[in-house]
Amino acid sequence: MRVLWAEQFKRLSGRPVGKLDVITIGRSSVDLYGGQVGGRLEDMRSFDKYIGGSPTNIAVGAARLGLKSALITRVGDEHMGRYIREELAGEGVDVTGVITDKERLSALVLLGIRDREQFPLIFYRENCADMALCEEDIDPDFIASARCITATGTHLSHSAVEAATLKAVHLARKNGAKTALDIDFRPSMWGLIGHDGGESRFVASGAVTEKLQSTLHLFDLIVGTEEEFHIAGGTTDTIAAIRAVRALTKATLVCKRGPMGAAAFTGEIPDTLDAGLSGPGFEIEVFNVLGAGDGFMSGLLKGWLSGEDWPVSLKYANACGAFAVSRHGCAPAYPSWDELQYFFENGSEHFALRKDKKLEQVHWSTNRRGDWPQVRIFAFDHRKQLEDIAQGGGAGADRIGRFKELCLEATLEVGGGRAGYGILCDSRLGQEALFRSTDQNLWIGRPVELPGTRPLELEIGPDLGTDLAEWPVNHVVKVLCLCHPGDDEAMRGAQEETLVRLARAARANNLEFLLEIVPSKVASCDDESAARIVKRFYEIGIYPDWWKLEPMKSAKAWENTCAVVAENDPWCRGILVLGLDAPEAHLRTSFEAAAKCDLVKGFAVGRTIFGEAASAWFAGEISDMTAVKQMADKFSALCDVWNEARKRAKSKMEAAE
Repeated sequence: MRVLWAEQFKRLSGRPVGKLDVITIGRSSVDLYGGQVGGRLEDMRSFDKYIGGSPTNIAVGAARLGLKSALITRVGDEHMGRYIREELAGEGVDVTGVITDKERLSALVLLGIRDREQFPLIFYRENCADMALCEEDIDPDFIASARCITATGTHLSHSAVEAATLKAVHLARKNGAKTALDIDFRPSMWGLIGHDGGESRFVASGAVTEKLQSTLHLFDLIVGTEEEFHIAGGTTDTIAAIRAVRALTKATLVCKRGPMGAAAFTGEIPDTLDAGLSGPGFEIEVFNVLGAGDGFMSGLLKGWLSGEDWPVSLKYANACGAFAVSRHGCAPAYPSWDELQYFFENGSEHFALRKDKKLEQVHWSTNRRGDWPQVRIFAFDHRKQLEDIAQGGGAGADRIGRFKELCLEATLEVGGGRAGYGILCDSRLGQEALFRSTDQNLWIGRPVELPGTRPLELEIGPDLGTDLAEWPVNHVVKVLCLCHPGDDEAMRGAQEETLVRLARAARANNLEFLLEIVPSKVASCDDESAARIVKRFYEIGIYPDWWKLEPMKSAKAWENTCAVVAENDPWCRGILVLGLDAPEAHLRTSFEAAAKCDLVKGFAVGRTIFGEAASAWFAGEISDMTAVKQMADKFSALCDVWNEARKRAKSKMEAAE
């Protein structure tokens, strides 16, 4: 989730707490990746947006692996500059060194996947923000906060950015910090080839070789492909090139060899690359080589800075590179630490890692944005109920949208911009409220079910993916399914087919998924009912990011259900308690039982909050202001009930320990 960007940015934009593991310095861009695979860049019709640039990717990859990383760069004072900054903060990268350039635009790259050998790309970097980085941007105190500074070769290509990079490296060496260089050779960025040659990885140049060689002695670790060592060494004979580099530096040299892994050299260079230190490689499909080297570097830094030996560090690096070449995009493809460990322990049955459903579930779950230890949600996604209330009050359906805006105002009044508050609102009757909820630091969910249908029917579709493609990435797909363990095979099959399609469409569009189940509306329930339904959905491959469950009074019912969730999805976001128009006393009892379970993160309640106000407002008996106050008071009181229930449960747990 990206809705906590503002809070994360506030936390990360000050001086770092504790020592940083690594600061990278250099390029930062917005990557627009062609969504179609197997054609020319000219034939791409849609693009996915990611952050990019070698040091940016490395900082993200390192953060995902648990290192405290930061980036020094410049971004534009515009939407894409804010996007880069927010994405970095969302990934846990310290953005203290990300400077806003009010004169220049953020860099842009267009990329595509044509086949296994061709990956066309165009760099838009004329007078871009990151190439305006200068010595004054390098803060000695910030450099002193890091154990390692990692530079990239591109930022040695122009005098100003070279001066900034070398200042950071010299300060790091003075502080006793480690230094690393990713050669990152792009001929087009050195002016050796035209704009159409962005894909080119090697053009011989004595001037570039001379420039690189003048800096090699400053680094403890130097990493590059064979072609990159060719430019650094001044010859296309790989061993001779690496020996030429060794003559200028005592650094550990790591040569990336694509599907053959990598070789590390800590001393004299042997006669073959095979004689270098190596780590296990991973045989996988090569789908996209762009950004693979940056993923490799992040894994290598993880091992190196964690004190691992070179074979283990290269194992991390090779695996991170394997993930990168098997997925779309650069930084989004990189694994989390948990994902990497899962891969080492379980491997993959698929040559194409992105097609391994279990592995992709771990990737998705462990790289989601934001943290929601508590969520208090005002649910006013009701459509049929509000249509009935409006009709009963003598008002037209066109007034419902305005009432939903009042519901949003009540939410904002209670939340006050703090994290942990949210809304459930539909787009059919509540479009304006959804528009206004943008940039309010809210958890936002949207329903897709056709109200009251059983078997389940959806308001979106039949091409679910296309409809969901229009949603902002921070909106959660919510669906209510009226199901029961006792459903016959035909009913169960029809509903499960719809839910499987919906869950896949949500994931394909990078949207979180909330599944709400209400078995008591179908038949009587016991302490096992909800748990049995939840277990069944996991069995058919549905892994909701969130569950929304009816207010069960029995502690045993909550324990059973939470146990099933924890067993099947240890990374589940959590469970929300729904209201079902229950009186506050009923909800209080349910909250007491639910709050004892750590997996229950809060509630999503609607009619209990808005019911009375809606009836009076649609009948013209109260003003907008009065309606907002009544709903805010009820929502606030319900938040207090939940907060107190959670506090008591926590106190009892601590006392028991």
